[in-house]
Amino acid sequence: MTSRSPDAGAARPHASAAGFGQRLAEHVERRRSQIVLGLDPDPSRLWPDAVAADGAARRGDADPAQSAASAVQSHCRLVLEAAAAECVAAKFQLACFERLGAPGWAALATLVDDAREHGLLVIADAKRGDIDFSATAYGQAFFGGLPTPFGAIRGLGADALTVSPLLGRDSVAAFIAAARNARGGVFVLVRTSNPGAAEVQDQALAAGGSVSDGLAALVDALGADGAGPAGISDVGAVVGATVPEHLARLREAMPAAPLLLPGVGAQGGSVAALAPAFAPGAAGGLIAASRGIVDAFAGPCGGVPAAAARAEAGRLRELAWTLSHRQ
Repeated sequence: MTSRSPDAGAARPHASAAGFGQRLAEHVERRRSQIVLGLDPDPSRLWPDAVAADGAARRGDADPAQSAASAVQSHCRLVLEAAAAECVAAKFQLACFERLGAPGWAALATLVDDAREHGLLVIADAKRGDIDFSATAYGQAFFGGLPTPFGAIRGLGADALTVSPLLGRDSVAAFIAAARNARGGVFVLVRTSNPGAAEVQDQALAAGGSVSDGLAALVDALGADGAGPAGISDVGAVVGATVPEHLARLREAMPAAPLLLPGVGAQGGSVAALAPAFAPGAAGGLIAASRGIVDAFAGPCGGVPAAAARAEAGRLRELAWTLSHRQ
């Protein structure tokens, strides 16, 4: 299994006039990977080397939030150094940084820049959903920033954002507009990986089909004018890898949407069951793995955390790449 040197410049946002779907397709081909490295750090479960090397984390008189954020940043940097070359994107779970207060957000902003230096696209896993006015504000925060009478305020600079469609078409459209202003994309929650998703998302609609089917139709309609030459739209969908029985039907309803597929590894999802995701091409499916990569050293094979993470990310990359090219 061989690692490739990351193309550090390729993932920088706004590097070309291409929209997110086209940039994603080109990046997948360039890096020969569909693996998304999930970063959802728990301050109590960091790699030992991160805590040992972080001075702020070892100071007894330091502010707890600052110490935790500093250690989390060191941990995520080590994970990126270990596994980024096998991946196409990094997905930051915003809750894991926001709970650390202002130091957590500062650490996140630094790590977004680090991920980009490793050549990765950046997905902000925020699952935001609000009325159009607030959705626009969220978009400015996560994408390109905000011009003000006091000067420009920099946004997080993400390439894509996960959004909740509960408030309907107008709220999702506002997120999409904000994303497109920065040549970014959105991933709309359609059928999530958690067990409780069935309580809502599998419920039947009066017009026929399930709630997930209705959301898939919304994704397809909103992304119809966002596909690039590669046929991949800038409006994607989150579909859990834990529910492959829904995948073929949802893919048929969203033929151009890139599918973000969480749940491989710790949640029990299998790469082998995800073939329908790749119907529109290699960039049609993005396989998100977090604990499965980061905690690989704690599995049966053991080993040094960095080496185990690199090996597991490489194993997933080869499985997904092979599967996608059988379509």
